[in-house]
Amino acid sequence: MNKTNIQTLFKYNQWANAKIFFAASNLTVEQFLASDTFPHGGIRGTLTHALFAEWIWRNRWEGESPTTRFKPEDFPTFESLQTRWLEEEKELMKFVDGVADEKLNSVFHYKSTNGVKFENILWESMVHVVNHGTQHRTEVAAMLTDFGHSPGDIDMILFLRKKI
Repeated sequence: MNKTNIQTLFKYNQWANAKIFFAASNLTVEQFLASDTFPHGGIRGTLTHALFAEWIWRNRWEGESPTTRFKPEDFPTFESLQTRWLEEEKELMKFVDGVADEKLNSVFHYKSTNGVKFENILWESMVHVVNHGTQHRTEVAAMLTDFGHSPGDIDMILFLRKKI
């Protein structure tokens, strides 16, 4: 894996997240807060989980091992979640843009939120973050569509075609 490939994946991730947030900006407060049967609940819970994942992995890549988790209640409004997401996105993209090819292929060590020690190759965990985001974006896209606010297609190939 090289830096150009990783940057492309994370630019796709950013593009797809933006489509989700644009569609979600049309929700009522009740729709944003509504529960659902998806693993992380409704839209707020699922987006909070996805934000937490991007945040915790970036911290791990930077040598930290946070022990706390984000909770949906940390984001009482759509605007508070979107603001925090955009802040994290800047930090994440700064890391992605600054990573060197050699580092991508190196092993890094971290602890889970429960203190369990792990090690992974950096690029593999970075690809995991994008893939993880795809899973939860599709869950949110389904909920948004049920509320009449489909984000449209979020396939990576559509992003790649736009770049050309």
